[in-house]
Amino acid sequence: MDRIILHSDCNCFYASVEMLYHPELRNRPFAVGGDPQRRHGIILTKNQPAKDCGIKTGEALWQARRKCPDLAVLPPRFALYRKFSDRARQLYLQYTDMVEPFGLDEAWLDVTGSVSSPREGVRLADELRCRVHQELGITVSVGVSWNKVFAKLGSDYKKPNATTAFLRDNWKSRIWPLPVSNLLFVGRATQQKLLEYGVHTIGDLAAMPPKVLQARFGKSGPLLWSYANGLDTSPVERWGSRSAVKSIGNSTTTPRNLTCNTDVKVVFLVLADSVAHRLREQGFSARTVSISVRDTHLHTFTRQHTCPQYTNITREIAESAYQLFCSNYHWSLPVRSVGITVSDLLPAGQNIQTSLFRDEKKRMRAENLDATLDGLKKRYGNACVQPAVLLEDTQLSGTSSGSICALPPAAEKKN
Repeated sequence: MDRIILHSDCNCFYASVEMLYHPELRNRPFAVGGDPQRRHGIILTKNQPAKDCGIKTGEALWQARRKCPDLAVLPPRFALYRKFSDRARQLYLQYTDMVEPFGLDEAWLDVTGSVSSPREGVRLADELRCRVHQELGITVSVGVSWNKVFAKLGSDYKKPNATTAFLRDNWKSRIWPLPVSNLLFVGRATQQKLLEYGVHTIGDLAAMPPKVLQARFGKSGPLLWSYANGLDTSPVERWGSRSAVKSIGNSTTTPRNLTCNTDVKVVFLVLADSVAHRLREQGFSARTVSISVRDTHLHTFTRQHTCPQYTNITREIAESAYQLFCSNYHWSLPVRSVGITVSDLLPAGQNIQTSLFRDEKKRMRAENLDATLDGLKKRYGNACVQPAVLLEDTQLSGTSSGSICALPPAAEKKN
């Protein structure tokens, strides 16, 4: 028998949670968005009236307000959203232990062992929707299929609060006419490349020779072909199983444009402090340091460097990132955002080869100092002890860094 897989997607998740606490906004256009004063002013999610005004997730607040001058904007409360996400997942776990989260608001459930037929899977999906609405006060859309890709497509197919089943007897007639961009893992860049081959629909992709796709997209080409043909066999992970950490990083859009190396040095030190702290907290050292840089024309580049030795020392990571920047950026434009990511991780306690050309005692003192500072910051806050260079520009040294990758990179979610 085929697997029976559900994909549950909370509708307008952040906005739905906020409406429970702000019922006066339920029939008004409103959105959850970032802070425009810190240039994080984008729409994170919106309710249906705002969507009806043409407001889109990811657009700038000023663009949204041009479309809808009366738009109400609330700041995000991620701790609250995590609580609702956890409650939804605990509800899913009442049906199966095969629950794989996909962001805060989505999850796959393999209910093959809980139901006897695909039609029973549809009934279970309807029951799930009703319980989420009754017990959490928000709605979900649920897709039902025999594979994860089509189940995800089903939850996107009809919103809000709907069940869509793509089963063996109907999937080709319903899925193949859909735009190829609707398929999971087909982002904007991939869509554009497929359009160059005349691939507009999922059916067009399914009809392409796999060898042609491999020549154009490498290993991902035949994979996309298999998804379009319903051949996805990837398993739903069991709840609680955790993939090995592959990289840790932080990035930020700065409160003002960076115009000189000193500006960049300050922000890199802030980011490196966060990244190195998380390395130490999770018991890792890293050898490869990567940076991402975006200028004021929104052009982005990345560079990476493999260090001679594994490290979780804040200053070493900051210096590696700064040297990468100085070697690769020549200030044709100011910089709008930067990021640091470390990879090639090594668990603590592993034997490593020390260097004859480095002062290992000095490095050990730096490690001990960082560990001491971690304890102080945990007790008294991050600002209790800072390098003197951060006092030169308190606006930049107060930069808020956002986590971009603490686990293996998943497919980019499309809004």
